[in-house]
Amino acid sequence: MAKRDYYEVLGVGRSASAEEIKRAYRQMALKHHPDRNPGNKEAEEMFKEAAEAYSVLIDTQKRSVYDRFGYEGLRGQGFQGFSGFDSSVFEDFEDILGNFFGFSFGDFFGSRDRGRGRERQRGRDLALEVEIGLEAAAAGVEKEIKLNRAESCPTCRGSGRKPGTEPAACPACGGKGQIRFQQGFFTVSRTCPRCRGQGEIITSPCETCQGKGHVREKRALKVRIPAGVDEGSRLRLVGEGEAGDAGMPAGDLYVIVRVRKHPFFERDESDLSCQIEISFFQAALGARIEIPTLDGSDILKIPAGVQSGEILRLKGKGVQDVAGRKKGDLFVRIQVRTPQGLSKEQKTLLARLAELRGEDVESVDKSVIHRIKNIIQ
Repeated sequence: MAKRDYYEVLGVGRSASAEEIKRAYRQMALKHHPDRNPGNKEAEEMFKEAAEAYSVLIDTQKRSVYDRFGYEGLRGQGFQGFSGFDSSVFEDFEDILGNFFGFSFGDFFGSRDRGRGRERQRGRDLALEVEIGLEAAAAGVEKEIKLNRAESCPTCRGSGRKPGTEPAACPACGGKGQIRFQQGFFTVSRTCPRCRGQGEIITSPCETCQGKGHVREKRALKVRIPAGVDEGSRLRLVGEGEAGDAGMPAGDLYVIVRVRKHPFFERDESDLSCQIEISFFQAALGARIEIPTLDGSDILKIPAGVQSGEILRLKGKGVQDVAGRKKGDLFVRIQVRTPQGLSKEQKTLLARLAELRGEDVESVDKSVIHRIKNIIQ
């Protein structure tokens, strides 16, 4: 029987893109899959035909040969159709077809060499949060943390077997770790559910861990948090996670740092910022004031005539970066405090000062309007 044109099989044009070919094949595979059509030989043949067409048209080199010379051109290159094509064509849709029908295409064709038995696993990683203040984050601190984790059983050393006993071959799979059965026209291999792919079972489980190989223990660890950590920083403690299978390393412990909001300082990476109030007279005449820093206090020089909202910088009074290369700065926003509750004499003196500066505080000041108009023009 003559072969049908591969483009006709998938129902696409000769100029179809790779995405269109994939989409068409997906629809054909789902429609004609043997599990949806049990005992239907015609559907089985159409499923094979679609797979063969897809294996050629999705391969740029094979498609080029087919477009020029047809199927005979492929035969000249050793292509033998369904029985000889690369089974990896199914793996493009394993997430769709495999999950839908409940199997793995790699199991059907042996395209993924899993070997005998389930791989032994390293231990699970753990994560926990530690909250510290901004001062501790800047200077570094040692914290004690408590965790409940799975550790290797001290009695059986993680094997799950009673000391002095040996495992037996799994009766369900005969020690192979895999169970094979027929599904449609495929021979399916699945991991043995009895031994989980190990090929052996424990006949005399350890009494301490009931055959699990692990026991849960409460532990207290001291963690050194380095200077300069920021909100969300992660510290990795190698081997401090849960125990792995026998002979496999333990997982790691990740400590996630949470830094509490500070009542005075705000942080932006290595820089700090804060706001302070100064009096009208300090702003006018200039001053030297003491302000807090993370490591004590320092003197900030206020220049005469400073305006409310101006930002002054104290260099090197921020936070050391975690790599220890540099230290940030402290930026201080100035807020000028207007004097209140003036006595009659004080008001007279301020009025005299305004007069000396040529300011008439009794008249309407139109300078603000003029400044705004100049900005928006």
